Amino acid sequence: MDSLLILGGLLLILAGLVWLVMRAFGTSLLWGWASLLPPLTLGYVFRHWRSAKQPIGLCGLGVIPLVVGLTMLASHDSQRLAQIISLQWLQPDAAAPSALNFALNGELNGQPFNPQQGELIDGVLTLREGQDFFARREVVIRLPQQPDGAVNVDVLPRDTGRLPEVEISWLLPEQELPEARRVRHGYTLHLALTPLAPNKLEGDFHLVLPPQFKTTLSGKVELFSNGLRYVDGKVDRSVDSRDTLAYIIEDYLQRRFITRQVQLRPLSMPSFTSSSLDLKVDAQINEEPRQLALQLVKSPGAGWSVKGDRYAKLPKDLKAPAVVSTVEPEKQLSPEVATRQIDRRSRFSLKRLLRNPERYYGLAMHAVTLRGSRVEGRFRGVDDQGQIVLRQVRNGAGEASFTVDPQQIETIELLEP
Repeated sequence: MDSLLILGGLLLILAGLVWLVMRAFGTSLLWGWASLLPPLTLGYVFRHWRSAKQPIGLCGLGVIPLVVGLTMLASHDSQRLAQIISLQWLQPDAAAPSALNFALNGELNGQPFNPQQGELIDGVLTLREGQDFFARREVVIRLPQQPDGAVNVDVLPRDTGRLPEVEISWLLPEQELPEARRVRHGYTLHLALTPLAPNKLEGDFHLVLPPQFKTTLSGKVELFSNGLRYVDGKVDRSVDSRDTLAYIIEDYLQRRFITRQVQLRPLSMPSFTSSSLDLKVDAQINEEPRQLALQLVKSPGAGWSVKGDRYAKLPKDLKAPAVVSTVEPEKQLSPEVATRQIDRRSRFSLKRLLRNPERYYGLAMHAVTLRGSRVEGRFRGVDDQGQIVLRQVRNGAGEASFTVDPQQIETIELLEP
């Protein structure tokens, strides 16, 4: 809306100025040419006010929506308004600093090639120049298989068989869509890349295509090996990538179930068109398959996070759950010691229940809410909204499940060891 008001105001002002110049030419040819110069235009307005008052009135009408639009723009996007007023949009776009180091010499399609982005993900190596949707110039190499660890590839023009596919593309200023060429054989390629923590590959890159493609590149490159990006040693949660979401979900599940044994299955590629995503997640948690429905939200400051995440960080000394042995121990604990270890009622609390729900699964509990309602049943875990689920078995009526918000619970009691 603010853009329409600003545009409409500018069009009215422009129409008023054109009308004023036409009135000046109608008065005399000398005044017409003089009105094209701003200082002399004011002289015509004061000298011939009767002729100029209508065009000036139209300009005044244009000022009203212009001021209203600028005010609305300043209220919700002051930075954009500052850029418009400072005329930054007239300056050429400066090359964005790259998080990777490149030292490539050569050309692509006969033009210098200076990539700012590079990655090797799922067996596809990409070197890209330009920050727009379509790259200004780009090299894509599809390897036959996903490399694990270091990458060493050597291809000569006479080699045959299953070779990497090389694709180059470029976008000229007068073009709307880029041109692309694919090369499957008859080229020279040398890759010698080594892993660089936390998620990079670096090393030698050498590519020579047949002469008609006018492409020769040689030097050092640095590539990302996944979609994660780091800032000061920490994962940048604001990056829109599938790997970022997988990292956030895995960290959430580890803290929710108090275990590091979480294996997340590959996520489907989400559409990052909104700040909220609804995902169905399949994971192995403590070697048990689980399926959960999660909602991820993106905030301007914190980036992506799981909605309702209030779980504490995992302790550094957390160990994997011990494997239960089927061999009968030689020595058995005394009944008093065994009772003291098995009975979980003495230290039971709502906080302990939420931190380690698997420990109390299937046990009978009694809860009293802030409104005085009483719920009793066997604990069936915590649902996707973070509510406690209690299930009752009723004679002749099957089962009944109750969900209780932890924030509404006044007291909760464990009824059995």
